[in-house]
Amino acid sequence: MKIIRTMTPLRLGLAGGGTDINLYCDTYTGYVLNATISKYIHCTLRITNNNTIVFCSPDTHSKTRYQSKEILELDGTMDIYKSIYNRIVKDFTQKALSFELYTYSDVPSGSGLGGSSTLVVGILKAFVEWLHLPLGEYDIAKLAYEIEREDLGIVGGAQDQYAATFGGFNFMEFYKDKRVIVNPLRIRNWIMSELEEQIVLYFTNIQRQAKDIEEHKKGRLGDKKSLEAMHSIKQDASDMKEALLKGDFKNLARILGKSWQSKKIISDIVSNDELERIYNLAVTHGAYSGKTSGAGAGGFMFFMVEPTKKYELIKLLNDQQGWVEEFSFTKEGSKSWTL
Repeated sequence: MKIIRTMTPLRLGLAGGGTDINLYCDTYTGYVLNATISKYIHCTLRITNNNTIVFCSPDTHSKTRYQSKEILELDGTMDIYKSIYNRIVKDFTQKALSFELYTYSDVPSGSGLGGSSTLVVGILKAFVEWLHLPLGEYDIAKLAYEIEREDLGIVGGAQDQYAATFGGFNFMEFYKDKRVIVNPLRIRNWIMSELEEQIVLYFTNIQRQAKDIEEHKKGRLGDKKSLEAMHSIKQDASDMKEALLKGDFKNLARILGKSWQSKKIISDIVSNDELERIYNLAVTHGAYSGKTSGAGAGGFMFFMVEPTKKYELIKLLNDQQGWVEEFSFTKEGSKSWTL
């Protein structure tokens, strides 16, 4: 039995998140700075000959089985998996396939690390490996975006699909008509190491639906104050890129805190009492600044802190309702191999 595996990295949203939503970038152009980390979506694809399709996601307690056919009906059960399959058949094979697909994530769903988009990229990468599809990085990321945002109608931006596909530190530009330019950044090793030393990644243990927050943001973009905050967040991405390339950590921390304040202007559901409590707790115990990764309202927060104060901050945060996750930055995007 042929077996294909993929590992696809999740990402930390450093600056510019939200400006990649088409309602904004189609008019103003969006800028996003992000980086992939050593937390992954894992996928195993087993090729079978029994005219069945099996989807299994043990971490979300989901498993479904179908007779092989060209189109699987979307009914609210594992629709992401079915939508990917439907597009593979429609765009490439024009015939039903037979396989078992297993996936799991290193972090809980609703984490703010781009999990659903990373899942789509990881599954697509497995089909590309199996069927030898002529798709490059831009093609995979764009197809993942179309499946999630258009076929499934899930509201959100495009940074996650491109981060998962390309990997590493990237400054991304988002234009109208789904045009995206990914600029890989050559971050010096010492800068990357120092950034890892200064960041504490904390899971709040609050899981949320990113689509609900993004819907709320969309409704607020007609408001002048919210639009100005989005422009500020876009500028933050450019400014943070410069600070990162120069190793200006003091300025990087300042921009991070500024972005968090702007993010809360755009939507009042981005933060809540628990997130504010954790933020203030971290800042009063040595953190320079911090923000949520992703849409907000829960999931992961990350803080910048003087490394000599990091141990005490980690100990303090681990005594709260969530926990600190160890991580490192990665240089590779989604990878696949065949057994």
